[in-house]
This record gives sequence, structure tokens and C-alpha cells, in this order.
Amino acid sequence: MNKSELVKSLAEKAEITQKDAAKVLDAMVESIQQALAGGDKVQIIGFGSFEVRDRKERKVISPATGKEITVPATKVPAFKPGKSLKEAVAVKKKAAPAKSAAKKKPAKKK
Repeated sequence: MNKSELVKSLAEKAEITQKDAAKVLDAMVESIQQALAGGDKVQIIGFGSFEVRDRKERKVISPATGKEITVPATKVPAFKPGKSLKEAVAVKKKAAPAKSAAKKKPAKKK
């Protein structure tokens, strides 16, 4: 699902125009970005939490030159899914492999 599909879905479920749904989505994303930039953690109960994590300095090998490069320490945004989101995804994942396993045909012997 891309942004325009998300806006369309939001508009249908909230019974508002797509233009208003786009404004709401943009405002939400901007608010989360500002909170993370300020060092705050954003928690949406049942969905998950957004936070900033510190990534340590590390050494990597450049695939182009084969030389060792030091990557400086940085801060990165991270998302941790909530219990409800994990459960919603897990239910769908468990159902999908069962269907594909049933459709597999045995390999033919030569």
C-alpha cells in the first residue's frame, strides 16, 4: 500500500474527503517526525511506538575497494510494534502457509 492508497482508505473509513484525509496523514507524519527530532518517544497504544536509537560507531569493509571504513555513530528512528499489531499480523501469517502447503504437489520421480 502506498501513500495515495492509504489516503483513499482513510477517507473511506473516516467518511471524509481524500483531501482532508491527506492533510490528516501529513500532519500525523510531521508530528511524529518533530517529536522524534526533539528526542521524544511516540506511543500509539495497540499499534506501536516510534523512538530514536543510538547506533554505535562501527567498521565495515567497502565492497568496491575492499578497504576498511569507519562509519560514525548516529541516531536512527525505530519502530516497535504493539501487541495488537503483532497479533493481527501473526494470525494472517499462520493462515497463509497452511494454504500454500496444501496446494503443493509432490515432486515427480524420474
